[in-house]
Amino acid sequence: MSVDVPGEPAGSGATRIETDSLGSMQVPAGAYWGIHTARALENFPISRRPVSVYPDFVRAFAMVKQAAARANAEIGVLDAAKARLIDEVCSEILDGHLHDQFVVGVIQGGAGTSTNLNANEVIANRGLEKSGHAFGAYSFLHPLDDVNRSQSTNDTYPTALKIALSLSLLGLLDELEELRGSFRAKADEFAGVLKIGRTQLQDAVPMTLGQEFHGFSTTLGEDHARLSETLPLLAEINLGATAIGTGITADPHYAPAVCRHLRDISGLPLVTASDLIEATSDAGVFMTLSGTLKRSAIKLSKICNDLRLLSSGPQAGFGEINLPARQAGSSIMPGKVNPVIPEAVNQVAFAIAGADVTVTMAAEAGQLQLNAFEPVIAHCLLQSVVWLRNAARTLRVHCIDGITANSERLSAQVDSSVGVVTALAPYIGYAEASQLAKTALTSSSTIAELVVQNGLMTREQVLKLLSRDRLAGIEPVTAALAVITPDMLGDLGGDAPHS
Repeated sequence: MSVDVPGEPAGSGATRIETDSLGSMQVPAGAYWGIHTARALENFPISRRPVSVYPDFVRAFAMVKQAAARANAEIGVLDAAKARLIDEVCSEILDGHLHDQFVVGVIQGGAGTSTNLNANEVIANRGLEKSGHAFGAYSFLHPLDDVNRSQSTNDTYPTALKIALSLSLLGLLDELEELRGSFRAKADEFAGVLKIGRTQLQDAVPMTLGQEFHGFSTTLGEDHARLSETLPLLAEINLGATAIGTGITADPHYAPAVCRHLRDISGLPLVTASDLIEATSDAGVFMTLSGTLKRSAIKLSKICNDLRLLSSGPQAGFGEINLPARQAGSSIMPGKVNPVIPEAVNQVAFAIAGADVTVTMAAEAGQLQLNAFEPVIAHCLLQSVVWLRNAARTLRVHCIDGITANSERLSAQVDSSVGVVTALAPYIGYAEASQLAKTALTSSSTIAELVVQNGLMTREQVLKLLSRDRLAGIEPVTAALAVITPDMLGDLGGDAPHS
């Protein structure tokens, strides 16, 4: 039986024979992976997505294997020459080489064993090649006896996953900060643009478009802070636990040594868990991260919903802002342009919400000393981080930075809005303000005109109370009272109205 190299025509090229406890298989002669990877390719043709779609995960595995080689050499359980060879190959992987050889599917049984074995075989065969030996000549450098020395999938896989998530998360945090900056810049740009706020899709009181965009910026800052809080949780690793947390097959000096080397290699503040048995079976940190990612994605999706509403139209909708036109919006309606960038971000949020359910179910389904479902947890979390990072960048570059305001339309809406009567209620009373609002809605008169016509205030007093800064809460107003007094009106400027 033979397994072909993914992406190559079936049956092409020469093969080599490799043997494991189940028997022998033909492996493509030029593949750096071996029989264990070949079996995984045969067993799990499910996702059709290799683990190499997540480069941070591949690099994280290389870091783990490099740290293990250095620790094993340091404590004297691995030949120094072999350790150096493993170290050199891992450096090549960290530089971006050999990623195409990480071919096992992201969805796999075995708690990630196939991924770990794939990494072991690639490192071993590249090491053999570098030292002048043939692929598969494992008597010189063995994937399990040497590359996997002092390790188990059950401590290497979750450790590599935590490192990969940390690296990916740092990239996401950078993008969220950039997006936050774009919203903040728009807040400054729109600081003087007055508009009508809305609650429950009904007209409310005035605000500035700048305040609205500043709110978007603030919520992104909060999500940045919450996601940052997960980084220390991801820094706790179980490397040295081996199979179930007892450290069997590993020298007692290995765990502290490998953590120290991995800390130096990754640049992350990694620490060894105090209870390795608990750390090997527990998936709590993955649920925490997943829930926080969902929170961030849903809040960003809500912002995108607001952008779509504010830009709806352009003639028969809100039409308050203009989103950059990115592509034709219809194959039948000429000139139609859709808010495709916010729509794409919405869909990313939907996917992340679904992934959170998967992570939750997988975490709950673990039994006893190991969670067998970490591969789907890894896939969901890595995809969520990568997609959210890419979505944030796309939203910033292709949408937020190019938004413009329809200032004249917004000004006209404020001038004709009955919502401004709220600013007058402390001076003329709620009942009088309500009656004015009803009258304004059924007539062509504005609130300001009706107040003056009814002798409640002078035109100067009304205009001062309904100034942009007072309406938007930028300039504080006089404390609300049930009735208007001459002193209050004097503070506003002008004479008291005649009764």
